[in-house]
Amino acid sequence: MSTLFLEKQREKPHYLILDGLRGVAAIIVVLFHLAEAIASEPSEILVNHGYLAVDFFFLLSGFVIGYAYDERWQKMTFGNFMYRRIERLQPMVVLGMTLGAITFYYTDSTIWPLIHEVPVWKMLFVLFIGYTILPVPLSLDIRGWQEMHPLNSVGWSLLFEYFANILYALGIRKLSNKALSMLVLIAALSLAHLAISRGDVVGGWTLNVEHMYIGFTRVMYPFFAGLLLSRITKPTRIKYALLWCSLLIAILLFMPRIGGTDYVWMNGLYESFCIIVLFPLIVYLGASGMIHSTFEQDICKFLGDISYPLYLVHFPILYLYIAWLSDHEGQTLNDVWPISLLILIGSIALSYAALKWYDEPVRKWLRRKFSTEK
Repeated sequence: MSTLFLEKQREKPHYLILDGLRGVAAIIVVLFHLAEAIASEPSEILVNHGYLAVDFFFLLSGFVIGYAYDERWQKMTFGNFMYRRIERLQPMVVLGMTLGAITFYYTDSTIWPLIHEVPVWKMLFVLFIGYTILPVPLSLDIRGWQEMHPLNSVGWSLLFEYFANILYALGIRKLSNKALSMLVLIAALSLAHLAISRGDVVGGWTLNVEHMYIGFTRVMYPFFAGLLLSRITKPTRIKYALLWCSLLIAILLFMPRIGGTDYVWMNGLYESFCIIVLFPLIVYLGASGMIHSTFEQDICKFLGDISYPLYLVHFPILYLYIAWLSDHEGQTLNDVWPISLLILIGSIALSYAALKWYDEPVRKWLRRKFSTEK
C-alpha cells in the first residue's frame, strides 16, 4: 500500500521528498559548475540555468524553517534558534573552507598565476575568516576572482542564508500571513526587476554594492515565499511526485539561455517565472508527494543527506579542475567528460564520507555539549 511521504521525526512529520529534490538540485549545481568551466561564454554552458538551483535552495530553506520553527517560539529564544542554525550549517562550512585551503596552492596555474606568491599567513587568515562565513574584502582576494570567500566560493549563498534566518528570527516570523504576503509580493517585484533589467540573476559572491544588492534580492523572495508557502499550503496526495518534480527541476535548470545578447530581458523573464511561480509549485508538489516503496524512501534520504555536504565539498575540487583546464587549453566536452564524471562521482562519495565521518558526529557532539534543552 502507498504511504504518504511524511515520516515521523521528533515532534513533526518530515517532508522526505523535499529532501530528495534538494539532492537533485545539488547534483545539478555540480554539473553546472563542471559545464561552466569548459564554456567560452554563458550561452555555451550545457546546464545553462544551473545557478538557479541556489534560488531553489533558498525557497526550500524558507519552507523548512517555517514548518519546523513557526510554532516553537513560545519556548525558544533568538539565541536558541541561531544556535540551532549554526549547529546545522557551520560544521560543513568549516570543512569546506579547510578543503579549499588544502587545495589552494595546488591551483597555481595560468588562470591564477600569482597563487604561489600568496604568503601562508595570509591564506590562513582568509581561512579563519571563512570559518565564520563572514565575507572578506577585496584586499584579501587571494585568488583573484573577487570572491568574498576565496577558498570556497559557494560560501556566499550561506552568508545570505544566515541573513534571511536572522531577519526571520528578529521579526518577520511575527508577521501575519497578509503582511508576509505583501512582503513576498514586493520581493517578487524586486526580483523580477533585477532579472529582466540584467538578463539574469547571476551574482552575489563579491563584497561590493552591486553583488550585495543581487544577493539580498535573490534571497528575499524565495526564502520568505517558502515561509509563506509553509503556512498556507495544504498538501494533497500526489503520486510519483519525486519523479515528476525531479524532471521538472532538470528541465528548468538545463534550459538554454533565451533571447541571446539582443533580447536579454527574455532570459530574465524566464528566470523570474521559474523562481516566482514554478519553484513554489515544485515545492508544493513535493510536499504533497507519496512514497511508493522502500527504495524510493532510501533514494530520498540519500539525496537529502548528501545535498548540503555536496554543495560545500565540490568547489575545492572544481578549483583543481579549472586550474588543470587553464593549463590544457582547447579541451572540449568530448575530451573532458570522463574527468567530469569522475569529479561528480568523487564529489558525491566525498560528501557522503564527510556526512558520516565528520558532519553527523560533530553535530551530535555539539548538541550534547552545548544544548540548552532539557
